[in-house]
Amino acid sequence: MADSIEALIKAGATVVDVRSAEEFSDEHYDGALNIPVNEIQARLADLGDKQKTLVLYCASGARSAYAARLLSMAGFKHVVNAGGLYDMPGF
Repeated sequence: MADSIEALIKAGATVVDVRSAEEFSDEHYDGALNIPVNEIQARLADLGDKQKTLVLYCASGARSAYAARLLSMAGFKHVVNAGGLYDMPGF
């Protein structure tokens, strides 16, 4: 799966870290946007075009799975749960 995630990122997907700001400040995937899962619905505009591919991650994949469901329900068409930070390609 890491190969397909890497391909999506190279193709221009937006990487979103849905962990807390504190977790993000400790370490994060280079270039990721930090929108904690509890802020996703209030910050939909920060994600831009609903047709753009979004790659989400958290610590284990649970919060990013929840965020992916919320985004899909909000009309985002291409949302991928990459799992945890350490599942991200090259991390």
